[in-house]
Order: sequence, then C-alpha cells, then structure tokens
Amino acid sequence: MAKDSEGASRRGLLRAGGLTAAGLALGAAGAPGYPAPTETDLGGVQDGRVRFPNWRGEAEPPPPPAPNPLPPGERVGYAIIGLGRISVEETLPAFGEAKMARPVALVTGSPEKGRAVARRYGIPESAVHSYQDLEKLRDNPAVQAVYIGLPNAMHREYTERSAGIGKHVLCEKPMATSPEDAAAMVAACARARVRLMIAYRCQYEPFNREAIRIARSGELGKLRSIEATNVQSSGTVDQWRFDRALAGGGALPDIGLYCLNATRYITGEEPNDVFARIYSPPGDQRWKEIEESVSFMLRFPSGVIANCLSSYDSFNDKSMTLHFEKGTVEMPDAFSYHGQQMYVSRREGGVAVREQKRIEPKNQFALELDHFAMCVKENRQPHTPGEEGAHDQALMAAIYRSAAEGRPVDLPKPPGPTRGPEPAQAG
Repeated sequence: MAKDSEGASRRGLLRAGGLTAAGLALGAAGAPGYPAPTETDLGGVQDGRVRFPNWRGEAEPPPPPAPNPLPPGERVGYAIIGLGRISVEETLPAFGEAKMARPVALVTGSPEKGRAVARRYGIPESAVHSYQDLEKLRDNPAVQAVYIGLPNAMHREYTERSAGIGKHVLCEKPMATSPEDAAAMVAACARARVRLMIAYRCQYEPFNREAIRIARSGELGKLRSIEATNVQSSGTVDQWRFDRALAGGGALPDIGLYCLNATRYITGEEPNDVFARIYSPPGDQRWKEIEESVSFMLRFPSGVIANCLSSYDSFNDKSMTLHFEKGTVEMPDAFSYHGQQMYVSRREGGVAVREQKRIEPKNQFALELDHFAMCVKENRQPHTPGEEGAHDQALMAAIYRSAAEGRPVDLPKPPGPTRGPEPAQAG
C-alpha cells in the first residue's frame, strides 16, 4: 500500500511539472510504480558507446548512431593564433560541434579581444598570449596543436615558430604567398616531426565529398568538364586582403584557390597546363596592388577541361558544375561556409530528370578540426597535408605567369602524393 501511495505521489509531482507520459517512462526507468521500459527505449552500452535499436518502420530510413564525442580532457587542445574574422566568426564557434577538439589557448595582438574571447570559451586568462609570447605555448601541455588564422604572409613565420616548440599545425589557406615559403613550411614541420595540415574545408564537407564519390564511381560516365566560379563583392579597401605584401595577390589566392583546388580533388588528377587572363579596371584604386578578376582554363591528363573564374567585384556566386557523359551535377554554393546543395540531372528511360540530393549538412570547420585532431592522436598524415597547399602555391604562380605572358603554360607535377588517407568522420 505504501508503495502505491509513493508512486501516486511521484506521478502527481511530475505531472505538475509538466512532464509527459513518455517522459515519465523514460525518466523514471526502473523506479517503483512505473512500467518497466523496453529495450527499444533503454538502449544499451556497447564498446563504451550508448546505442539504441532502430525504432522506425521499414518506410523510414534508420536513424544515425548517437553522437559519441570524446570527453573534454581527452580532446586535442588547440591554440588559436589570430583572432580575426575567420577565427572568431567560424573556427571558434565550430568547436561547439566538434567531437575531438577543444580550444585551450589564444594568441592575439589585442589583450582586450583576447580576454573577451577567452571568457566566451572557458579559456583561462593565463592562456592568452601576445604574438611575441607565442613560445610560452611550449609550457602548456593542454596545447597539442595550433590553428593559424593570420594574413597569408604571416603563415610561414607562425608555422615555423609553432613547429619549433613541438606543436602540430593546422594552417588556413592559402598556405603562403610563394612556393618558396610553402616549401619552407613543409620542411620546418618535417624537421620538428610535427603534422602540418592546410585548412581546405571543402575537402571535408559532405556535398563536396559526394561530388568526389560520383566522379570516381563512374555512375554518370566519364567526367568531361568542370565549371567553377567563386566571385564576391568586396567593399572597403581598408583590409589586409588589398595589401599585396600581406595577401600575395587578389581574387586568385583568396577565392580562386577554391576553384583550383576543387578541380584537382574532383578529378583526382594534376593538370597538364593552364591558360589564364587577369583583369583590373583601370583607374580604380582598389586594384592598384592586387587583381580584381582572374579566369583560367586547366587541362587534365584524362581530357577534362576546367574553366574557373574568380572576382572581387561581382555579385556573390560560389558554384560548381560537373559535366559527365551521362549526367550533370550542379552545386550552388559549393564553396560557401554554409548552405551547400546538389542537383543531379540524368536520363531515366525516355525522360530527363533532375533530382535534389539530400545530404545531412555538417559544419565544415568542425569536420576539419576533428580530422586534424584524429591525425594528431593517431600520428597519421592528414588528408590535406602541407604538400597539398604547396602544390597549389606552385600552380598559382604558374597561373600568374600565364596571364602575364598571355599564353598557355605547362604546369609542374608534384614530387609525390599531395593528399593523405581519405578523411574519416569523427564520432
């Protein structure tokens, strides 16, 4: 009798709190006075991971496995070097969706900004350093890797300094401002026996991964051509991207690089030659040091022709289209931070159909942070190592030469593989 009274009392309290019947069953699993939960509701622990049986009917796709993040203390700790837009607006927030990585230190030229960011992410103020004090990261065992989000010309110095204190390096693209600097970065990390990865986020993004799969599978026949466009409207010149010494160039290294790199990872080949044109409107002070637009055509060993366009003074378009023998893949916003889509056109029977691919979006920055964290923990080569960035740097130098000389230019081949193993999804 006492047992029934206790159960009635608990049910009354829980109902008063607004819990549902399902909530009662799940929240009070095994408690006196409640029906025993089923295995479907309880799930179980397998290999240290909570798993649930599929509860959906045959007409529904099975649910994905439950997230399996590492405990905070087991995640790879990153020091964020540079608190500009890319770090503050994209990379740091992405740690909230990462499963293997966490921010543990900051390096900045603004103590005020450093303190404000540190408070937001639970980073102790003692782990906020100036650029001059970067080497103090050596003494912080929580820091295993650094993320470099500085202007392009600073990448070499801070890669070499980070490698010199034994920290693995995730460096933003473009890797550097010259092939010589890129090669020096690869060499510095090799000497220090630390990993170097270039932040080619699109190579980890699910829609771009699917485009690679389609191209390699042959399901639409042979790939014939690629159209890649990355254009945007740039306003004020009061930013480092308009300074050639810091940026290394204009539209090409900043946004045209996405097009260049995509043609390489989609085809899985290295281009034979390039023909490029550069244009900057005369009399416009915005382009006194850098190019406004660049268009270039790449020819690959398989016969694929890639036409690429980037511009700093056009309405936003970040699209890619792949033309196959038996179909077309359209990717609006292929190179955007968010909002990727994919449309596949092909003939089915006597009818041409165009379908939208449904793929679960994921945070590209979180994916690359976790991939590098996995590589650090497992001591393996990243999918986009320094060699990948260094070869793009050599190709961009050739694109500039082609535009300057007004003729096609044969392209160098990398001395070895530029990509590591395919990325695995963390968790």
